[in-house]
Amino acid sequence: MCRSIQQLRGAQPPATDDEVRDAALQYVRKISGYRAPSAANSEAFDAAVAEIAAATRRLLDDLVVAPGSKPADPVQRRVRVARA
Repeated sequence: MCRSIQQLRGAQPPATDDEVRDAALQYVRKISGYRAPSAANSEAFDAAVAEIAAATRRLLDDLVVAPGSKPADPVQRRVRVARA
């Protein structure tokens, strides 16, 4: 798994749209092999990021998190949330 993609399930505060999009972008970069796609591929790349971000948001919104469960809260996210 790509190390840049972090667990967002059950995050407190809930994952932001930017965090969801960043995870989708990292996923598409990983599977496509592009850091930044060429002009010929940018439309397909951007559409994939948008679709995966939307699916991820639906998934996070629909998952039931058991009371008392403590998901991993990666250091990078704790730092970002603390600064916000």
